[in-house]
Amino acid sequence: MSADLVLTGLRAGYGAVEVLHGVDLAVPAKAVTALLGRNGAGKSTTLAAVAGLVPARAGSMTWRGEDITGWSTRRRSQEGVLLVPERRGVFPDLTVRDNLAVFAVDDAERARMNDVFAAFPVLESRLDQRAGSLSGGEQQMLAMSRVLLQRPQLLLLDEVSFGLAPQVTALLLHVVAELARDCTVLLVEQYIEDALRLADVVYVLDRGTVVFAGEPGELRGGSLPLAR
Repeated sequence: MSADLVLTGLRAGYGAVEVLHGVDLAVPAKAVTALLGRNGAGKSTTLAAVAGLVPARAGSMTWRGEDITGWSTRRRSQEGVLLVPERRGVFPDLTVRDNLAVFAVDDAERARMNDVFAAFPVLESRLDQRAGSLSGGEQQMLAMSRVLLQRPQLLLLDEVSFGLAPQVTALLLHVVAELARDCTVLLVEQYIEDALRLADVVYVLDRGTVVFAGEPGELRGGSLPLAR
Protein backbone atom coordinates (compact mmCIF):
# COMPACT_ATOMS: atom_id res chain seq x y z
CA MET A 1 0.00 0.00 0.00
CA SER A 2 1.29 3.46 -0.88
CA ALA A 3 1.55 5.96 1.96
CA ASP A 4 -0.57 9.12 1.85
CA LEU A 5 0.74 10.62 5.10
CA VAL A 6 4.37 10.29 6.18
CA LEU A 7 5.80 11.57 9.46
CA THR A 8 9.58 11.61 9.67
CA GLY A 9 11.40 12.27 12.94
CA LEU A 10 8.47 14.29 14.27
CA ARG A 11 9.08 16.08 17.54
CA ALA A 12 6.31 18.08 19.22
CA GLY A 13 5.01 19.03 22.64
CA TYR A 14 3.57 21.71 24.89
CA GLY A 15 5.61 24.51 26.40
CA ALA A 16 8.85 23.13 27.80
CA VAL A 17 7.60 19.54 27.61
CA GLU A 18 8.40 17.49 24.53
CA VAL A 19 5.86 14.69 24.04
CA LEU A 20 6.89 13.21 20.70
CA HIS A 21 10.53 12.23 20.37
CA GLY A 22 11.13 11.54 16.70
CA VAL A 23 7.98 9.74 15.55
CA ASP A 24 8.03 7.99 12.18
CA LEU A 25 4.72 6.91 10.62
CA ALA A 26 3.68 5.86 7.12
CA VAL A 27 -0.12 5.97 6.82
CA PRO A 28 -1.39 4.12 3.74
CA ALA A 29 -3.96 5.55 1.35
CA LYS A 30 -7.63 4.60 1.73
CA ALA A 31 -7.01 2.35 4.71
CA VAL A 32 -7.33 2.50 8.49
CA THR A 33 -4.16 2.99 10.51
CA ALA A 34 -4.56 2.50 14.26
CA LEU A 35 -2.32 4.36 16.70
CA LEU A 36 -2.29 2.57 20.05
CA GLY A 37 -0.53 2.91 23.39
CA ARG A 38 -1.02 3.77 27.03
CA ASN A 39 -2.39 7.08 28.27
CA GLY A 40 0.28 9.72 27.88
CA ALA A 41 2.10 7.86 25.12
CA GLY A 42 1.62 10.75 22.67
CA LYS A 43 -1.26 9.47 20.56
CA SER A 44 -3.49 12.56 20.80
CA THR A 45 -0.47 14.83 20.38
CA THR A 46 0.37 13.04 17.14
CA LEU A 47 -3.12 13.68 15.77
CA ALA A 48 -3.01 17.30 16.94
CA ALA A 49 0.35 17.81 15.22
CA VAL A 50 -0.96 16.37 11.95
CA ALA A 51 -4.00 18.66 12.21
CA GLY A 52 -1.73 21.65 12.82
CA LEU A 53 -2.93 22.32 16.36
CA VAL A 54 0.49 21.53 17.84
CA PRO A 55 3.52 22.82 15.91
CA ALA A 56 6.33 20.49 14.93
CA ARG A 57 9.59 21.25 16.71
CA ALA A 58 11.61 19.06 14.38
CA GLY A 59 11.05 16.53 11.65
CA SER A 60 8.59 16.70 8.80
CA MET A 61 5.08 15.76 7.67
CA THR A 62 4.21 15.07 4.06
CA TRP A 63 0.75 14.54 2.61
CA ARG A 64 0.60 12.90 -0.81
CA GLY A 65 4.18 13.90 -1.43
CA GLU A 66 3.84 17.55 -0.37
CA ASP A 67 5.53 18.90 2.74
CA ILE A 68 2.78 20.23 5.02
CA THR A 69 4.91 20.79 8.13
CA GLY A 70 4.54 24.55 7.95
CA TRP A 71 0.93 24.65 6.83
CA SER A 72 -1.63 26.42 8.99
CA THR A 73 -4.52 24.55 10.57
CA ARG A 74 -6.87 26.36 8.23
CA ARG A 75 -4.98 25.31 5.10
CA ARG A 76 -4.90 21.68 6.27
CA SER A 77 -8.64 21.79 6.84
CA GLN A 78 -9.20 23.29 3.40
CA GLU A 79 -7.16 20.44 1.91
CA GLY A 80 -9.37 17.86 3.61
CA VAL A 81 -7.48 17.12 6.82
CA LEU A 82 -10.22 16.71 9.45
CA LEU A 83 -9.83 15.97 13.16
CA VAL A 84 -12.68 14.59 15.29
CA PRO A 85 -11.42 15.17 18.85
CA GLU A 86 -11.79 13.09 21.97
CA ARG A 87 -14.85 13.86 24.15
CA ARG A 88 -16.87 14.94 21.15
CA GLY A 89 -16.74 18.13 19.17
CA VAL A 90 -20.17 19.74 19.10
CA PHE A 91 -21.53 23.20 19.89
CA PRO A 92 -23.61 22.39 22.98
CA ASP A 93 -25.77 25.54 22.93
CA LEU A 94 -26.80 25.11 19.29
CA THR A 95 -29.50 22.75 18.10
CA VAL A 96 -28.66 19.60 16.18
CA ARG A 97 -29.93 21.34 13.04
CA ASP A 98 -27.64 24.32 13.58
CA ASN A 99 -24.66 22.10 14.39
CA LEU A 100 -25.14 20.36 11.07
CA ALA A 101 -25.60 23.65 9.25
CA VAL A 102 -22.17 24.83 10.45
CA PHE A 103 -20.55 22.08 8.39
CA ALA A 104 -22.98 22.02 5.46
CA VAL A 105 -22.12 25.34 3.85
CA ASP A 106 -22.28 24.47 0.16
CA ASP A 107 -24.71 22.58 -2.05
CA ALA A 108 -22.61 19.40 -2.13
CA GLU A 109 -22.39 19.24 1.66
CA ARG A 110 -26.10 19.99 2.10
CA ALA A 111 -26.89 17.22 -0.36
CA ARG A 112 -25.13 14.76 1.91
CA MET A 113 -27.54 15.38 4.80
CA ASN A 114 -29.39 12.21 3.84
CA ASP A 115 -26.14 10.30 4.37
CA VAL A 116 -26.09 11.60 7.95
CA PHE A 117 -29.64 10.48 8.66
CA ALA A 118 -29.07 7.11 7.00
CA ALA A 119 -26.08 6.48 9.26
CA PHE A 120 -27.57 8.03 12.41
CA PRO A 121 -31.41 8.02 12.16
CA VAL A 122 -31.83 9.27 15.73
CA LEU A 123 -30.40 12.66 14.77
CA GLU A 124 -33.23 13.36 12.36
CA SER A 125 -35.68 13.13 15.28
CA ARG A 126 -33.52 15.47 17.39
CA LEU A 127 -33.04 18.32 14.91
CA ASP A 128 -34.56 20.99 17.16
CA GLN A 129 -32.95 19.69 20.36
CA ARG A 130 -29.98 21.48 21.91
CA ALA A 131 -26.84 19.44 21.26
CA GLY A 132 -25.71 19.72 24.86
CA SER A 133 -28.83 17.88 26.00
CA LEU A 134 -28.17 14.83 23.80
CA SER A 135 -26.82 11.62 25.27
CA GLY A 136 -23.08 11.03 24.99
CA GLY A 137 -23.59 8.60 22.14
CA GLU A 138 -25.85 11.00 20.26
CA GLN A 139 -23.31 13.80 20.68
CA GLN A 140 -20.61 11.61 19.21
CA MET A 141 -22.88 10.72 16.31
CA LEU A 142 -23.37 14.45 15.74
CA ALA A 143 -19.61 15.02 15.87
CA MET A 144 -19.12 12.22 13.34
CA SER A 145 -21.80 13.72 11.10
CA ARG A 146 -19.46 16.52 10.05
CA VAL A 147 -17.25 13.80 8.56
CA LEU A 148 -20.12 12.54 6.42
CA LEU A 149 -20.92 16.08 5.32
CA GLN A 150 -17.41 17.25 4.55
CA ARG A 151 -15.95 14.07 3.01
CA PRO A 152 -12.36 14.46 4.28
CA GLN A 153 -9.27 13.28 2.46
CA LEU A 154 -7.45 12.52 5.72
CA LEU A 155 -9.59 11.67 8.75
CA LEU A 156 -8.03 11.90 12.22
CA LEU A 157 -10.15 10.22 14.91
CA ASP A 158 -9.27 10.60 18.58
CA GLU A 159 -11.08 7.98 20.67
CA VAL A 160 -14.53 8.43 19.14
CA SER A 161 -15.80 5.62 21.40
CA PHE A 162 -14.74 7.30 24.66
CA GLY A 163 -17.27 6.55 27.40
CA LEU A 164 -19.84 5.06 25.02
CA ALA A 165 -21.88 1.86 25.13
CA PRO A 166 -20.57 -1.04 22.99
CA GLN A 167 -23.50 -0.86 20.55
CA VAL A 168 -22.86 2.83 19.89
CA THR A 169 -19.16 2.15 19.47
CA ALA A 170 -19.95 -0.59 16.96
CA LEU A 171 -22.11 1.80 14.94
CA LEU A 172 -19.46 4.53 14.89
CA LEU A 173 -16.69 2.13 13.88
CA HIS A 174 -18.89 0.74 11.10
CA VAL A 175 -19.19 4.27 9.74
CA VAL A 176 -15.40 4.64 9.97
CA ALA A 177 -14.90 1.42 7.99
CA GLU A 178 -17.24 2.72 5.27
CA LEU A 179 -15.44 6.06 5.13
CA ALA A 180 -12.06 4.33 4.73
CA ARG A 181 -13.15 3.17 1.28
CA ASP A 182 -12.76 6.75 0.07
CA CYS A 183 -10.37 8.45 2.49
CA THR A 184 -7.27 7.81 4.59
CA VAL A 185 -7.94 7.22 8.31
CA LEU A 186 -5.59 7.59 11.29
CA LEU A 187 -7.40 6.29 14.36
CA VAL A 188 -6.69 6.46 18.09
CA GLU A 189 -9.01 4.04 19.87
CA GLN A 190 -9.41 2.90 23.49
CA TYR A 191 -10.95 -0.46 22.62
CA ILE A 192 -7.89 -2.32 21.40
CA GLU A 193 -9.66 -5.37 19.97
CA ASP A 194 -12.05 -3.16 18.02
CA ALA A 195 -9.11 -1.18 16.66
CA LEU A 196 -7.26 -4.34 15.64
CA ARG A 197 -10.31 -5.70 13.82
CA LEU A 198 -10.76 -2.44 11.93
CA ALA A 199 -7.16 -1.52 11.16
CA ASP A 200 -5.03 -2.44 8.18
CA VAL A 201 -1.86 -1.14 9.82
CA VAL A 202 -1.00 -0.63 13.50
CA TYR A 203 1.53 1.55 15.27
CA VAL A 204 2.18 1.49 19.02
CA LEU A 205 3.56 4.51 20.82
CA ASP A 206 5.29 4.40 24.19
CA ARG A 207 6.57 7.59 25.82
CA GLY A 208 6.55 9.48 22.56
CA THR A 209 8.36 6.93 20.41
CA VAL A 210 7.18 4.19 18.06
CA VAL A 211 7.80 0.75 19.56
CA PHE A 212 5.84 -1.31 17.03
CA ALA A 213 4.76 -0.99 13.41
CA GLY A 214 3.05 -3.80 11.55
CA GLU A 215 -0.17 -5.67 10.91
CA PRO A 216 -2.89 -6.22 13.53
CA GLY A 217 -2.36 -9.98 13.68
CA GLU A 218 1.22 -9.47 14.86
CA LEU A 219 0.01 -7.75 18.04
CA ARG A 220 -2.52 -10.27 19.28
CA GLY A 221 -1.15 -12.13 22.27
CA GLY A 222 1.88 -9.85 22.46
CA SER A 223 3.24 -7.93 25.44
CA LEU A 224 3.61 -4.45 24.01
CA PRO A 225 2.48 -1.43 26.14
CA LEU A 226 -1.15 -1.11 25.11
CA ALA A 227 -3.05 -0.81 28.40
CA ARG A 228 -4.65 2.51 29.21
